Amino acid sequence: MKCLIVLAHPLHDSLCSHLAKATIVHMESKGYNITVKDLYKENFDPLLRAEERASYYAEMVMDERLEKDIAQLQETESLVLIFPTWWFSFPAILKGWFDRVWAPGYAYNHASDFGPITPNLTNLREVKVITTLGAPWWVDFFILQKPVKKILKIALLGACANNATFKILSLYNSEKLDDLKVKAFIQKIQLTF
Repeated sequence: MKCLIVLAHPLHDSLCSHLAKATIVHMESKGYNITVKDLYKENFDPLLRAEERASYYAEMVMDERLEKDIAQLQETESLVLIFPTWWFSFPAILKGWFDRVWAPGYAYNHASDFGPITPNLTNLREVKVITTLGAPWWVDFFILQKPVKKILKIALLGACANNATFKILSLYNSEKLDDLKVKAFIQKIQLTF
């Protein structure tokens, strides 16, 4: 199965990078054909240009640099997103990847007078998410009611890949972890994914 692993953390020695390496090894051991997209390493430009946005309801004006990214997403069967949750949301670079690559005409078709939004990423069979949070679990669960999960599962996948399965693993208190807790979380990834 073609698997795209998207990493969104600016530090190459971060906890997210460590979790990404362990996830890659695990997914390869299960027979996945892995492609890694490190948004920071690739210097992905997250800025949605005015002409791109203006063309949302016309023939899409696409930055040539996005052609490869869009084709890569359209071919992906398994998507793994690995990122820190900052200010209870995505890093800006990952949000920009959603804004620019998950574009109308490619990831979905707009709703019409006769029907709802139609997903175009019918090839995407599963989405797996690993995120780190500095906050304890109860802040995400009770106070914020899991905003990242809702946006990914309901908004993004609901519009673009509504038949994909969805799993999210959140590593809370990530700034206060010892090696044993990190190893336990990696085992959780291996059992879940």
